[in-house]
Amino acid sequence: MDVRIELTYQTPKGAETSFTSEEMQAAKALLLAEDLEKTGRAKQIEFVDHLDHSWSLKELKKYLKGIETEPHNITIYFDGGFDKYSNKSGLGCAVYYEQNGKSWRLRKNALVEELQTNNEAEYAALFLAIQELELLGAHHLPIKIIGDSQVVINQLSEDWPVYEETLLKWIERIEKKLEELGFSATYKHVQRNKNKEADQLASQALNGIEITGTIEL
Repeated sequence: MDVRIELTYQTPKGAETSFTSEEMQAAKALLLAEDLEKTGRAKQIEFVDHLDHSWSLKELKKYLKGIETEPHNITIYFDGGFDKYSNKSGLGCAVYYEQNGKSWRLRKNALVEELQTNNEAEYAALFLAIQELELLGAHHLPIKIIGDSQVVINQLSEDWPVYEETLLKWIERIEKKLEELGFSATYKHVQRNKNKEADQLASQALNGIEITGTIEL
């Protein structure tokens, strides 16, 4: 979870002003806030998440302690490709997360035959990633979803309308699963060269190379 720090700073002579930090990971924000608190000049320290929910220092510390043994700080990269000659689709996803004080990367791909377009394959790849999160036991957390499909990212962000019934069904399926797992998702579009890992996984699936694995980073 990313948060920003909001605080009031008071000089020894009583002059006050307010500061708001840039967004950063909650653990880093907590570390900085505790250091500022030691000066005795930082007052009314609170943390604000992407939903504009405010956390006290005590609440954020308790939250971070509670999720320490569960997957958290989750970022999904996804990509899908459709081969019109074979009518097969390659799905790929890379999931980055932290658990028990360590950083992990999960990679997964799949070859499927029931899809009809590249956009549908992109949605299916994202759904595959969310299913992997469910298998990990992740739940009730903010997650970052990153992909190079403008259609998927902009439609899920509700910036673009959805006219195709098939894609609307995928959106409903994804949103239902996110709600079931208690995930609050933020979406980011990147250029294809920033999504090479997921793209390669999708291509490997189309070439019959199956990838499934998790490693510590």
